[in-house]
Amino acid sequence: MNTSHPVTAAHCPVMHGANTLSGQNNMVWWPKALKLDILHQHDSKANPMVPGFSYRDEVQKLDVPALKKDLNAFMTDSQDWWPADWGHYGGLMVRMAWHAAGTYRIADGRGGAGTGNQRFAPLNSWPDNVNLDKARRLLWPIKKKYGNRLSWADLIVLAGTVAYESMGLQTLGFAFGREDIWQPEQDIDWGSEKEWLASTRYATEQRESLTNPLAAVQMGLVYVNPEGVNGQPDPLKTAQDVRLTFQRMAMNDEETVALTAGGHTVGKAHGNGQAQSLGPVPEAADIAEQGLGWMNHTSASTGRHTVSSGLEGAWTTHPTQWDNGYFKMLLQHDWELTQSPAGAWQWKAVHIAPEDMPADVQDPGIRVQPMMTDADMAIKMDPAYSVIAQRFHQDPAHFTKVFARAWFKLTHRDMGPRARYIGPDVPQEEFIWQDPVPMGRADYDVAAVEARLLSCGLSLSEMVSTAWDSARTFRHSDKRGGANGARIRLAPQKDWVGNEPARLAKVLAVLEPIAKISGASLADVIVLAGNVGVAQAVKAAGFDIPVPFLPGRGDATDAMTDAESFAVLEPVHDGFRNWVKPDQTTSPEELLLDRAQLMGLTAPEMTVLVGGMRVLGTNHGNIRQGQFTDRIGVLSNDFFVNLTDMACQWKPVGKNSYNMDDRKTGQTQWTATRVDLVFGSNAILRAYAEVYAQDDNREKLARDFVAAWTKVMNADRF
Repeated sequence: MNTSHPVTAAHCPVMHGANTLSGQNNMVWWPKALKLDILHQHDSKANPMVPGFSYRDEVQKLDVPALKKDLNAFMTDSQDWWPADWGHYGGLMVRMAWHAAGTYRIADGRGGAGTGNQRFAPLNSWPDNVNLDKARRLLWPIKKKYGNRLSWADLIVLAGTVAYESMGLQTLGFAFGREDIWQPEQDIDWGSEKEWLASTRYATEQRESLTNPLAAVQMGLVYVNPEGVNGQPDPLKTAQDVRLTFQRMAMNDEETVALTAGGHTVGKAHGNGQAQSLGPVPEAADIAEQGLGWMNHTSASTGRHTVSSGLEGAWTTHPTQWDNGYFKMLLQHDWELTQSPAGAWQWKAVHIAPEDMPADVQDPGIRVQPMMTDADMAIKMDPAYSVIAQRFHQDPAHFTKVFARAWFKLTHRDMGPRARYIGPDVPQEEFIWQDPVPMGRADYDVAAVEARLLSCGLSLSEMVSTAWDSARTFRHSDKRGGANGARIRLAPQKDWVGNEPARLAKVLAVLEPIAKISGASLADVIVLAGNVGVAQAVKAAGFDIPVPFLPGRGDATDAMTDAESFAVLEPVHDGFRNWVKPDQTTSPEELLLDRAQLMGLTAPEMTVLVGGMRVLGTNHGNIRQGQFTDRIGVLSNDFFVNLTDMACQWKPVGKNSYNMDDRKTGQTQWTATRVDLVFGSNAILRAYAEVYAQDDNREKLARDFVAAWTKVMNADRF
């Protein structure tokens, strides 16, 4: 509770998420307990919209020309409560959009601007996001006007794009379709540090040892420390951080230089004051601040007195114009180390003519020193970066083109395939980083394909496992992967250990002729084969439950596939198939939760899928662990029945291996892994397991499994 007067724990009736009067939650009492919060991110209870509300439908009703007209007018409508630098909000809007999109990382696809998560903790209170709360509040009248037809996620990115256009850049376009979340994301690992701007994310002194999936170098930063590595200026060392960070955000060297230069072509850094004068961050601010943070109530905190990064100054002569001034300033001047009024390390030009200096943000008659960060000096001094910078300096049109494409990639990388894009400004060009997939046919005879699959000679487990492996790569985080495209038959997926290459090759050799004869895509046939296997298992269990199928998937080609970028999707574990690479240090059950969340599954869906996959015999390498049934291939509830059977007890026999022994005879009945046993040991998961173990829920298990299976198979369809 944020209040203007002290409230003691004894007087406050709210326990702030705890379950005891001492104010300690379960994870404090039992820190090693498996935390299932990661799976609650998909819970719709926090969503205030009416059931059935579709943002994708609403945004298509948006008057885009009117919205862009309003945004263009907004850029120069300076507000007294937070005035615009040089009378133009362009730099602030670009920074807001950049810091929203810039949190994306390729390792797990999380972060990015696709959910509007910048509105919530921890991002809304990151040190690197100082005063971006003001940027979003300035946009509130526009959000209020367009309402449900415009998400915050779309507005944040569009504001940055229109800002560039209003300053003279011809952008590549813009796509709507980002849907807002309504609570802080519990599923993103931003680092293990317990204080802002600390860093414990390097395994060694080598900068390449930055812990995956992290991309930023310190807690609370979007990219790198602008003052230098750990706050110590050294452009060549900073260049190492810049290169690795941008690589982990799917950018090459040319894109990195273009983005750095283009971002610093407009706007300025703010450090003409004392950071100690700023109040608490938004999440810790007093209730009277109404969600704003970093407020300075002791002196002016806007205009030339604004403090954000702590560095002070603009990079170019004309910070509200799109031009080539960044390279002119950086490359045609010598620079020396200095400190801002706030005490931050930065670089200043040794000799500069007054006409080359930018104007003061409040008084155009005053000229002030420009500045460069350590990251800018890295562009000047790093051998590879400097060559690119010189080329951009000599060819402004080329720089503009590369930046426009890189900006579009930065702000759309987490949206998935181009087919998800909405709006009149969507570019016609399709990029390889969008993982393009051609449209497949849907007019073939599905029943005829099913008939061929029933007599093709493949086992139920072979068909189900292959369909699962094809679909499980889908990530809700950035909409990559999935069964559509049948990329499981292409490099690198066909050679992944988790896909059992020998078994996969055997199955594909059978399915490919069926696809060719029927006119269906191989992607469809792979999924349909899995459905046929599931349907057989349902029938064997004694139930008549249809397994829905949605045709129309296409088959991608090698030319449509960036094999290197797909390498990050390679699974190192799959709890659903009871497999984990031996070198993993994270527990198998935690890896299972991470995978389930990325696939968009809830805890009950994860539970029924694991139990069902076990009795279908789909374990990786045909291992027997977790297959608590004598009826492999029957979609029974045997996994849950035997897991919860108190006539047996479990005993560890290895790092990730357990025996279930009969209490009376001592004989081993079943074997299991940690992933199997967690459904009996974790209180929440056991509650779900007990539901499926009940005698009257055999059919419920089958129906729930079919529903969850169908969700996974269609996750990349919309």
